[in-house]
Amino acid sequence: MDLTLYDEQNRLTQEQIKLVTDILDFAANDTEINLPEDTEISVTFIDNEEIREINKEYRHKDYATDVISFAIEDEVDDEFPINLEGFDIPRNIGDLFVSVEKIQEQAEEYGHSFDRELGFLVLHGFLHLNGYDHMEPADEKEMFDLQRKILDNYGLER
Repeated sequence: MDLTLYDEQNRLTQEQIKLVTDILDFAANDTEINLPEDTEISVTFIDNEEIREINKEYRHKDYATDVISFAIEDEVDDEFPINLEGFDIPRNIGDLFVSVEKIQEQAEEYGHSFDRELGFLVLHGFLHLNGYDHMEPADEKEMFDLQRKILDNYGLER
C-alpha cells in the first residue's frame, strides 16, 4: 500500500510511525479487505483544535473528535460519477485525520497504551475508508467484529 503519513505534531516516534504503516498494510491484506498493492491512502496527525475545525466545517459538529475519514469512493447524490475502469492508475481510498491529543486522552481513559489507541483509531478510520460503518446495529457488529479480528491477529490487544 502506498501510505503518505504526515505528523504535523512531530509527536510520534519512529516505532509508532512503523506501527501505523504495519497495521494498515496488515489490514489491507486481510481476506475481507484485500486491497491492491498500489492502493493509496494518506494519514495526517494533528491536534484537537485542528480536528475540531475539520469536524465543524465538514460534519457541522463543533468539537474535537478522534479520527475523521474522507473516503474518495463515497458516493454523493449531486456528484457526477467518474468511471476509471480500464485506466492503469492506483486506487486512492482517501484521507484520515487523527488527533494525537485524543489518542493520549483516550488511552488514559480506557486504561491501555498510546500505541494500542493509535493502532485502534488508524484501523477504525481505515475501515471507514473501505466502506464500513456503524450507523446501524448490523453494520456496527460487522465493522467492530472485523476491527477486533484484525487487531487481535496483528497482536495489538488491549
